Amino acid sequence: MSRPFLLQLAHDSISEVLEAKNILDFDAILREYPPLKEAIPMTLKIFVKEELRGYYEDMATKSLLENIITGAKKAAFEDPASTPLRVTEYFDAEIELTLQTPEGIISHRG
Repeated sequence: MSRPFLLQLAHDSISEVLEAKNILDFDAILREYPPLKEAIPMTLKIFVKEELRGYYEDMATKSLLENIITGAKKAAFEDPASTPLRVTEYFDAEIELTLQTPEGIISHRG
């Protein structure tokens, strides 16, 4: 089953760290999805077996693309309330992304 695009971006961001290689092409993504240049308030949570393991929130100080990429990495590896996400935990991890758009709140988990 495929994930929604924004959730896949978050997962790929974490994979970049775990695999120690660049996966995402920031410029290509922005060319294909120009709305990701917008600044939108968002929260990103990482759950492992239903336990909150990482959290990131930004009130629209960066582009949505930058927030998703940075936020996923910070939630996975820099959240002071949790230890850094291990590879074995990543396989069981779910990411919840919540956007506060002008049209209302949009939230996905996967």
